[in-house]
Amino acid sequence: MAALLARAQALPLASELLIRCSFPEPSTPLDCAVSGGADSVALAVLAAAHGNPITLWHVDHGLRHNSSAEARVVESLATEIGAMFESRRVHLDNGPNLEARARTARYEVLPRGVLTGHTADDQAETMLINLLRGASSSGLSGMRSDPSRPLLSLRRSETLALCAALDITPIVDEMNDDSRFLRVRVRKELLPLINDIAARDIVPVLVRQADLLRQDDDLLNSLAAEIDPTDALEISRAPLALARRAIRNWLTEEHPPDLATVDRVLEVARGDTPGCDIGGNRQVRRTAQRLRIESITT
Repeated sequence: MAALLARAQALPLASELLIRCSFPEPSTPLDCAVSGGADSVALAVLAAAHGNPITLWHVDHGLRHNSSAEARVVESLATEIGAMFESRRVHLDNGPNLEARARTARYEVLPRGVLTGHTADDQAETMLINLLRGASSSGLSGMRSDPSRPLLSLRRSETLALCAALDITPIVDEMNDDSRFLRVRVRKELLPLINDIAARDIVPVLVRQADLLRQDDDLLNSLAAEIDPTDALEISRAPLALARRAIRNWLTEEHPPDLATVDRVLEVARGDTPGCDIGGNRQVRRTAQRLRIESITT
């Protein structure tokens, strides 16, 4: 057995953290996205300590001068915990929406169902970011707890503590201190301010609120699923919250439509206008009490 893995399995802190993780049964093979930061390192170590055969996947975005060296750090970690290692490189240019483009590029080369090291702190940040962007209850419910996010009940301070207990020096991503990015400002400025105003650690409160909103969101989705969004009469007579949700679910491709688009479709359903633009070179038209999506021809 690799020495680091043996130390982790004998470490009381690792055992305590594993109780709050949601890894599948031991011996289930897992793919883990590992950047070398504390959260992803903890993900890899805890998965291995749990008894899962794992493959560490590192994605080099080419955005930092030492990015190739970071891949070697993750490869060394894989060797120390008896894991397999895979590395991929993607090309990104600096510019707008860098975080979103990097995330998209990363998931394009990672295997389906790859595990990530998102923690409760990430959940709280996501909820606040979505609030600032005007998200609906779906966005405010944050990330769903599913098999791909086994660390959502852990805190970032705990992943750092695990690394320290195992004498692992995690990679520090300089982009995590770059105030150009909204998430960095939420983490470094907004959350500390809210903590100060509330005189408490607000992360558990936000995580609990996200859980409650997710339960409400699931119920509303189940009710909205009973409504035919293409039936103009049915959608017009439905309660507004459910009508909007049914239309939003109908129109969603990669991203959900904004409220203004949903309300324009409602106007079509009510007969206030014969059709409307919904973006993506598409429109919704009404014929004989039915709504349909059409491509806009030029």
